[in-house]
Order: sequence, then structure tokens, then C-alpha cells
Amino acid sequence: QVQLVESGGGLVQAGGSLRLSCAASGRTFSNYHAGWFRQASWKEREFVAAISRSGLNTNYADSVKGRFSISRDNVQNTVYLQMNSLKPDDTALYYCASSSLSWTNRRLQEYDYWGQGTQVTVSS
Repeated sequence: QVQLVESGGGLVQAGGSLRLSCAASGRTFSNYHAGWFRQASWKEREFVAAISRSGLNTNYADSVKGRFSISRDNVQNTVYLQMNSLKPDDTALYYCASSSLSWTNRRLQEYDYWGQGTQVTVSS
């Protein structure tokens, strides 16, 4: 199993930045692709970004492309999501997840392990 713990969420004004972290433990994290998802209270959980095992390949939802950046440190077993130019629409609970299948995965069902989430609130 892989245990994932997110941190770094908070309250920020529109236009501001936050950096989310996802610390992994358990099985060798570098064997898994990783992704970030988010869920606003009135929406279904949606894909945000994903990164390959090596960190060389990334995949972003159109809504965050150019503003968010996903990265990973396989020595520290951590995945990051740098979020810039935040908008009120980015307000959501952000989840980290891992996949043994592919870094191109955008469907929830293709991710094996999930964290508990960290709340991001963007005020206008």
C-alpha cells in the first residue's frame, strides 16, 4: 500500500499562490505515477494534473494549464502542486493520488491510492 498525506492548503486572495505537498510512504513511490484532483462542494471530483514516475512527463487539465505546475522529488517521496494566479473557481478540496497505470490517466478509477485532501480557498 501507499499512504498519501497532503498539506499546504489555506486561504489566499485571488491572484495569489500556494504550493501543495503530498508526502508518500509505504511502497516505493517512484514506482507510481502521481496526480492531483480537486472537488468543490457542488461538483464531482475532477482531474487537475498528473506526473510520470520519473517526473519527466506531465499532464494538465485545460482549466489550470499555464497556472499550475506539478513536480516530484522521488528522494523525498513527495509530489508538489505549485498553484499561481489563483481564482475563486480554484476553491476546492485538493487530493493527491497514485497510479500504477499511466501518467496520462485522468479518470478517478485509474488511481489506486488517495490522500485525505487539503482545502484551498481563494477569496475574490
